[in-house]
Amino acid sequence: MEPVPPPAEELARLDRELAELDARRAQLLTRRAWLLAALRPPVPPAAPGWNPSAWSAPPGAPAQPWGHVPGGRSSAPRSAQNVLLTLGGLLLTVAAVAFTLVSWGSMGIGGRSAVLSVVTLAALAAPAVLLRRGLTATAEALTALALVLTLLDAYAVHAVAAPDADGLGFTAVACAVLAALWTVYGLTLGKLRLPLPAAVVLAQWPLLFWAWAAGASTLVVGWALLATAVVDGVIALRGRGLGVRITAAVGGSALGLSALLVGLTLSLTASGPTGALVPGALLLAAAAAALAGAWHAPKGFAVAGGLVAGLAAVAAVGGVPAAAVPADWSVLPYLLCGLALSGVVRTRLPGDAARGVLAASAAVAAGALVGALPSVVAVLLGPVTLLEDVWAGAPDGFRSALGSTLPWPAVAPVVLALTAGLLGSAYRWWPSPTRIAAPPTAREPSDPGAPEAAGAPGGPPPYAPGTPWYAVGGAVSRKGPSGAALRGAAGAGAVVLGWGALLVSGAVLDVPYALAVVAETLLVAGLLALAVRGTGSGRAESTALPVTALVAAVAGAASAGLLSLASEGASYAVFGALTALFAGAAVRAGAGASRAVLAVAAVVWGTVLTGFAGRSLELAPYEAAPLLLLVPALTVGPVARLRRDPVALPVELAGVPGALVAVGLAVSDAPFLALTLALCGVLAAAAAVRPERRPVAGWLAAGLFVLSAWVRLAASEVSFVEAYTLPVTVPALVVGFLRRRKDPEASSWTAYGPGLAATLLPSLAVAWTDPDWPRPLVLGVAALVITLLGAHHRLQALLVLGGAVLAVDGLHELAPYVVQVAGALPRWLPPALAGLLLLVVGATYEQRLRDARRLRDALGRMR
Repeated sequence: MEPVPPPAEELARLDRELAELDARRAQLLTRRAWLLAALRPPVPPAAPGWNPSAWSAPPGAPAQPWGHVPGGRSSAPRSAQNVLLTLGGLLLTVAAVAFTLVSWGSMGIGGRSAVLSVVTLAALAAPAVLLRRGLTATAEALTALALVLTLLDAYAVHAVAAPDADGLGFTAVACAVLAALWTVYGLTLGKLRLPLPAAVVLAQWPLLFWAWAAGASTLVVGWALLATAVVDGVIALRGRGLGVRITAAVGGSALGLSALLVGLTLSLTASGPTGALVPGALLLAAAAAALAGAWHAPKGFAVAGGLVAGLAAVAAVGGVPAAAVPADWSVLPYLLCGLALSGVVRTRLPGDAARGVLAASAAVAAGALVGALPSVVAVLLGPVTLLEDVWAGAPDGFRSALGSTLPWPAVAPVVLALTAGLLGSAYRWWPSPTRIAAPPTAREPSDPGAPEAAGAPGGPPPYAPGTPWYAVGGAVSRKGPSGAALRGAAGAGAVVLGWGALLVSGAVLDVPYALAVVAETLLVAGLLALAVRGTGSGRAESTALPVTALVAAVAGAASAGLLSLASEGASYAVFGALTALFAGAAVRAGAGASRAVLAVAAVVWGTVLTGFAGRSLELAPYEAAPLLLLVPALTVGPVARLRRDPVALPVELAGVPGALVAVGLAVSDAPFLALTLALCGVLAAAAAVRPERRPVAGWLAAGLFVLSAWVRLAASEVSFVEAYTLPVTVPALVVGFLRRRKDPEASSWTAYGPGLAATLLPSLAVAWTDPDWPRPLVLGVAALVITLLGAHHRLQALLVLGGAVLAVDGLHELAPYVVQVAGALPRWLPPALAGLLLLVVGATYEQRLRDARRLRDALGRMR
C-alpha cells in the first residue's frame, strides 16, 4: 500500500501537475489556430482597375457587369441595393410631383400631354425591359414611379380636361380606371410584386367615393362598403400572390367591419320594426358573405369569419323584434337568436367556421348575462344589511329584506332561465346532436351500435370524408377540446344560471319574506343533492357539475342565513335546517374534499345556531361565550371515533373559530374569560387523548390551563401567586422526575417544563410590578439554583428557563440604576459605546459565530 504523503507535499505535486496541463493546453490551442489558418482558401488578388464583379467570378469566367451575375441575381448585398433603388425612386417621384405642381402651368396643352405621355409610357415600358435582363429590383423601383405618375396623370386630366367635374365622382372613376389598368399591367408582367397589391388598394375607393358623390344615404354607403368588402374577400381567397391576398384581406376586413357598424347603428336606432328591416338586410347580407368566406378560408380566418357571421345574423334577425318591444326587453330577441345559432351542430359547416358561429352564440349569451348578473349579486349580498339590526322583525316582501336600490328588470330571470335551459339540454342530450350531425359511417369504435370497429378491415374509417368538426359521439374532437370537458362545463353553467334565475325571480315578483326564506333553503337542499350525487367519479363531465353545485350551495346557504336574520324564528329554522342538510350531505358524500367542505360548513352553521341561544336568553356577550363551545365540544368528542378519517382534522379545525369567538366575547369579564379558557383547555386535552393529536393539542391544553389560572388569579386580585402555583409545580416536578427515571431518553421539556413554567413565569410577571425587593431576590435565587442544576445534570429545560428568568429578573433590578447612569452620562457617549461595540463584534464575528454554534450544539446535546 502506498503511504499517503503529507498535505504540503501533496499540494506541491498537484500544483506541478496543473501547471503542466496548462502548458499543454496552450500548445494545443496554438496548433489548432495554425491548422485553421492553413485550411482557409487563399484570397485571389484584385484585378487591375476597380471591378468588384470579378471578385466572385470563378477562374477563367468573364467578368459580368456590376450588380449582375448569371441567373439574374445581384451580387451586391440586397439591403444596399434596395436602399439605393428606393432613394432613386423617391427622388424621381419628388421630381415628377414638383414638375406637375410647379412647371405645369408654363407649358401648353400639347407640351403637357407630350411630357406626361412620354414619361408615363417610358415608366411603364421600362420594367418589361429590365425584367428580361433580370434586374427585378430595379424594375420594382420604376414600377413604383409609374404608379405615382399614373396618379399624377389622373390629377392632370382633372385639372385640364375636366376642371368642372365633381371631385369625388372624378376620383371614383379615376380609381376604378387605374385599378383596372394596374390589374392588367400586373397580370401581364407577372414577376412584378407591386402592381397587383396597388390595384387592390385603388379598388377600395370607387364605390365609396361614388356613394359620397351622389349624396347617398348612410345605408347606401354601407352597401357600397359591403360590396367592396365582398370583392376583397374573393380576391383574398382566389387572388394571385401572398401580397395581393394580404392586402385584400386587410382591406376587406376594414370595410366589412365598417359596413357592419353602419348596419348595426341603423338597426339599433330604428324607430320601429319596419325601419329595422332595411339595415337588417344589410347585416344579413354581411353575415352570408362572412359565412361564405369562412367556408373556404384557412383555420384562423375561418373562425373569425364564423364569429362575424354569427354576430351579424343575430343583429339582423334580432333587431326587428327588438325595435317592437320595450327597451327593458330588447335584449331578449337578440338572446333568442344567439341561442338559435347553437343549431350549427346539426349542419355540415366546416369545423373552424362552426366553432366561430358557436363562439358568436356564446358571446351573445355572455353579453345578455352581463346585464342579468347584477341582479343575482344583489340577491346574494343584499341580506348583509340585516346585520345592522338582527331580529328587527320580518319585512313585508323579499325586496325589503334585500335593501337594494337597484332596479329589478323582469327580463333578467328570463335571460338566466333560457341560457340555463340550453346548457342543460346540451348536458342532458350531449351525444345526440353529435351523432345526428355525423354521417352514419363515422361512428366511434366504442359505439355499441357499430357493426364493425372503425378502422378494422371491412369497417368504416375512423373519420369518413365530410365528418363534422366535433367528435363523433361527443367524446373526442380532431381539433377542439374533449367532449367530456365541454359537457361538464355545460352542466356547471346550467346549474349556476338556473339557480340564479330562481333567486332573481323571487326578487322580481317580490314574493313574501317567509316564502323567500323557504325557497332559498330548498334551493340549497337541491344543490346539495346534486353535489352529493356526482361525488366519487373521476370523469371530467361528472366532476365539474358537483363541484359547481357545492360552491353554489355554500354561497346560497350563506345568503339564506343572512336573509333569516330579520326574524328570530326564521334564524333558528334556517340555520337548523342548514346544519342538518350539510351534515347529512357530508355523511352521504364520498371521501374527498367535497365531504370535508360539507362537514366544515355544517360545523359553522351549528356554531352560529348556538350563538343565537345566548341572544334569545338575553345573556350578556361574556355570559353567552361558554355556549359557543358546545359545537367545538361535539367536534372533539364524536369525531374521535373517526380516527384517521381525512374529514376528522377539517372538522376539528372548524370548531376553532367558534372557540376564538367565545374567547373574544368573554374578554370583557375576567372570571368568564378564565372559565372560557379553562373549557377550551378541556377540549384541547380531550383532543390530546388521541396519539396523532397529542404533539399539538397537548401543549395547547397546557397553555390554556395556565393562562386560565393566571386570568383567574388576576381577576381575584391575588398578589401572592406562588401560593397557588407552587402546589401545582411540586407535583408536576415529581411526576416529571418519575417519568425521567422510567424513561431516561424523555425530554426535560416534557418532564420539567410545565411544572417550572407554572411558577417561574407568573412570579416573574408579578416581580416586574413589585416595588419591594424580597420577591425579586427570592425569584433570582431560585432561578440561579435551577440554572446550576440544569448545567450540572445537562437538562436543557432547566438551563434555558432558569437562565432566562434570572436574566430578566436581573435586568429588572438593574433597570433603575441603568436609567440613572444613562441620565448622568453625556448624550454622545451611548452612540459612541454602541459604535465601539459594533466594531468589536464585527472584528470578532467569526469567533462569535463559532461560539454561538458551540452553544447551540451544547444545548442540543442536552435532554
